[in-house]
Amino acid sequence: MPAPIKTQIAYEAFAAVDIRVGTVTRVEDVPHSDKLVRLIVSFGDETRRILTGIKQERANPQELAGRQALFVVNLKPRKMAGEVSEGMLLDLGYADGLVPAPLAIPESPVPDGTRAG
Repeated sequence: MPAPIKTQIAYEAFAAVDIRVGTVTRVEDVPHSDKLVRLIVSFGDETRRILTGIKQERANPQELAGRQALFVVNLKPRKMAGEVSEGMLLDLGYADGLVPAPLAIPESPVPDGTRAG
């Protein structure tokens, strides 16, 4: 059964979230972490380090290199496992207790930094 829909929010609250397409250029291990990998992501005019807990969810996280996905880019930097993450990867299923297999991805390639919404 699907989770209940969250409380309604004003459009302005959603509009404040900056979701952009980025290309994962490298996938690196985060030492001393059982869950985290470091994604080096190109957003066209800048590159960011984004930590994500997919190490145990994918047999080969390296397969993400070269792929585009959606990322939240205006979150405050967050320290995780002694490193700073500069955004958040959007994936599907984690919040529902599923192993997130699919990434939120564009249907066809678009320029890095393209905004969603």
